[in-house]
Amino acid sequence: MVRRIFWMTVGAGAAVWAMNKANEATRRLTPDSLSGAAARSALHLGDTAKRFALEVRAGMAEREEQLRADLGLDGTAVVEPPARRAARAIEAAPSPGQVAALPPSRVITPYVIASTPRQLEQRRDKHP
Repeated sequence: MVRRIFWMTVGAGAAVWAMNKANEATRRLTPDSLSGAAARSALHLGDTAKRFALEVRAGMAEREEQLRADLGLDGTAVVEPPARRAARAIEAAPSPGQVAALPPSRVITPYVIASTPRQLEQRRDKHP
């Protein structure tokens, strides 16, 4: 008798648990619930993308400051006027005599690849 009551209680508990799971699943799978879950996911994705963009922007600004400091573009470097810079560039250009003093370029002999064995034999006969 006690066994029967025990198994009836276990069966009733299992039935209640199964009914709760089934009701929960039907609530989760209604169109309103599905659209709400999709909307929450989209908002979460948008927030994540926005945080990522802000982090990238902050990193870019920090790196730009580093580069400006390294290149002296933050106002610490003395910059020549453009006309003076152009005059120095013309003075630094090589003269015609300097260009002629460069060694001649190496001549590269083209190699012919024989496409057939007969052409290879003909080339060997011409060039011992």
